Amino acid sequence: MRDPGILMNQTTMTEPDSETRSDSQSHDRTPSEGGDQPSKKRRRRRRGKGGGRDGEGGGGDGGEARREEPREASSSDRDGGERERRRRGGRGRGKGGGGGGRDGRPMHESTDERPETQRRERRPVSREDVEHWEEIFGEKTFADLGLRSSVLKGVEAAGFTSPTKIQAEMIPAVLSGKDVLGQSRTGTGKTAAFGLPLFHLATRELPFQSIILAPTRELAIQIAQELADLGKFTPIRVSAVYGGQNIATQAEALDKGPEIIVATPGRLMDMVERGHLHLRNVKFAILDEVDRMLDIGFREDIRKILKAIKGEHQTVFVSATISDEIEKLASNYMRDPVRLETTGGSLTASLVQQHYLTVNPWEKRRMLLHLLTHEEPDLTIVFCRMKRTVDDVARYLRDKGIDAHAIHGDMYQGKRNSVMRRLRSGELGVLVASDLAARGLDVDNISHVVNYDLPDDPEIYIHRIGRTARAGRKGVAWSLVMPDQGELLTAIEKLANIHIPHLDYPDFVPGPPPERVQAERAAEEKRIEKLKEQSNRFANAPLPRAKAENDPRFPGGVVPT
Repeated sequence: MRDPGILMNQTTMTEPDSETRSDSQSHDRTPSEGGDQPSKKRRRRRRGKGGGRDGEGGGGDGGEARREEPREASSSDRDGGERERRRRGGRGRGKGGGGGGRDGRPMHESTDERPETQRRERRPVSREDVEHWEEIFGEKTFADLGLRSSVLKGVEAAGFTSPTKIQAEMIPAVLSGKDVLGQSRTGTGKTAAFGLPLFHLATRELPFQSIILAPTRELAIQIAQELADLGKFTPIRVSAVYGGQNIATQAEALDKGPEIIVATPGRLMDMVERGHLHLRNVKFAILDEVDRMLDIGFREDIRKILKAIKGEHQTVFVSATISDEIEKLASNYMRDPVRLETTGGSLTASLVQQHYLTVNPWEKRRMLLHLLTHEEPDLTIVFCRMKRTVDDVARYLRDKGIDAHAIHGDMYQGKRNSVMRRLRSGELGVLVASDLAARGLDVDNISHVVNYDLPDDPEIYIHRIGRTARAGRKGVAWSLVMPDQGELLTAIEKLANIHIPHLDYPDFVPGPPPERVQAERAAEEKRIEKLKEQSNRFANAPLPRAKAENDPRFPGGVVPT
């Protein structure tokens, strides 16, 4: 266990988720109910206020998942390089901010042109990238798993070469027609594990044949976009359905009859009741992060959805933990499921360089500013426990010239959507977020994650650092640890099965404690002294005088004890 005393001595230091069948056989089966052909160009969706039944926080891009191609850097990149460094928090930062829109035009009525951010291409993950390769990857290739050529083409384009263990075990199990109960940590490729078989087994133009449930809006958006990338060489379409977006926008996407639906439970039920979606064609029911869905109160919604699926179908549960409640749910809605457990290692944890910095609570904001101005991150996510802290930290960074934006569940949906769009287009430098609002963020250029507040649940730490090291690239995670949080840091290390080294910034000079802290310390010292005096009030009392030997009450001078 980490000794809190050791951390206390460091307070002067710095602060700190078979054969391949031919394409001609792939999607030629006749559906029982058809849908429109996918258009070659996806129209940009209008975004507006949305209602619905979901209570998940967050927001994001529009209903039908879109695939964005990497953009070429604009001619102003060279001239705007220094401004871009200042905006993102690198060396030489001045007081700047803002950022351009997708078309290069400045936002907030600014005349300062910003260079477009060039999206990095995915590259294959190699053994040199991953510290514990054998714990995460098997010996098979994706071609060995029996996936058709159009699916393999999408896998190759995404930069994946070797399947993780959960992928190598789950994909053949789903392809064989069995129900699956899978347990695996964040960052092991669960989305591809259940998503690739859906493309392989899909019936072309059979709407709503695959239903994927996710606990939050952000995760639903992430899954839909990742599946759209993996299946871009197939005719199968993916659409996201979640609360907070205009229902008419999502209904328009559903009218085209997408084969795969990724949804939050509340909005899915809402769309079924409104008649925009039905469950008659469902062949695959996937529940991702089942433990989280149960934790945030979707028990009854999940039961209603699974009970409403009447036709022959496969059911897949994916979860980081398997509780008794999940076991009971599986026994009621699964038929002799294959049980998979691959918790030995996490791709994300292996690719993330993790460090902690010891810091006093009054120095955390200064230390965060020091980190952001002495490193050159592409994009940084700062995680805070409370929504109020999110707003305070974002405001402090903006006052110091950092292009920081906040996102949490109490923000208006339109504002969250705006922040998410700018995040995904690479226009933000620093995002300060709460855990629920940031769950499911999957942006390739997130290079750094800062745990401004350590989470009480070590599993949340794994989810947080999983926002970086995406697409096989390495990432950096810093944790600001206060002197009394040694046990919590130890619990995180045990769960992640790693040792998190201490990071020192000698050029960071801690300031004196604020007057409020000094006054509290002085008051605490007085209180302790007073307690000592009260508990030892007889220590300095004079001893009773001995009685005279001739006292008639004590013959012989013997005083009884």
